[in-house]
Amino acid sequence: MRIPTAIDVDTAATRVHGHVRHTPLLRTEIGDRECLLKLEHLQRTGSFKLRGAVNALASGERPEQVITASGGNHGLGVATAAKSLGLPATVYVPETVPEAKARRIERSGATLIRHGTTYAECAAAAHDAATRTGARYVEAYNDPDVVAGQGTMAREIARDAPDVDAIVVAVGGGGLAAGTALGSDGRKTVAVEPHGCGCLHQALHAGEPVDTDVDSVAASALGATRIGDIPFAVLASADVTSVLVTDDEILTARDLLWEEFRLAVEPAAAAPLAAFAAGRIPGDLPCLVLCGANTTWTPST
Repeated sequence: MRIPTAIDVDTAATRVHGHVRHTPLLRTEIGDRECLLKLEHLQRTGSFKLRGAVNALASGERPEQVITASGGNHGLGVATAAKSLGLPATVYVPETVPEAKARRIERSGATLIRHGTTYAECAAAAHDAATRTGARYVEAYNDPDVVAGQGTMAREIARDAPDVDAIVVAVGGGGLAAGTALGSDGRKTVAVEPHGCGCLHQALHAGEPVDTDVDSVAASALGATRIGDIPFAVLASADVTSVLVTDDEILTARDLLWEEFRLAVEPAAAAPLAAFAAGRIPGDLPCLVLCGANTTWTPST
């Protein structure tokens, strides 16, 4: 198992340059406390996932075809990266995938296959297909090149706002959190999960990745049942704080982003703000990452 390093993030930054947007930062106050918002939901494809997908497909030998499994955002990132590199892509998604994500994957030119009710089920089918066809399988998070690619976002934060002392991210399978730990140039990484999707939180307590239940309003993006071995290896040795939030706190934070800033994001992207508003985030100047906006969006009120 190859574990990525900060040097891999620097290499990834060169690979993804020109393929991804350098997303902006918004400095503001929420509840009389200063913070920054990293507007990564403005990334091409509507989420950070494009970074890891581009880096993975630009590393090593050029494949003839690409297969992946995704709850939506990763699949869209892989489909878009493959199209830009002239590669055919097939994306497996659970039958529960939000229609907005499925529609965008198909619009990118990839073949969309719905299989199973959970990410684990569709991933198993996608792995079988890759084995049969010899296609390049791009992991959603358990891949050193994907992790390094996600770390390019933290590199941007560190260079654009050197006074930031903590970077706060939502956690699904752990790729973004691990990349953030590698790319943050020593800043604290705060990993936020819903109570119903706490695979990193449980793994840190168990000392190893363990299977977990998935039940949250943010499950379409954060619904990994087990933290990836590679992200866990990075995070277990990093300066990481694990925080849990409720679904109600996530939805309240999502609505606050719309009411106060007119920022429309998916529930997963509001998890960092949910933790910040609840007073669970350390640091004098944290940066809250709004990681995606690919869902059918309506405010709660």
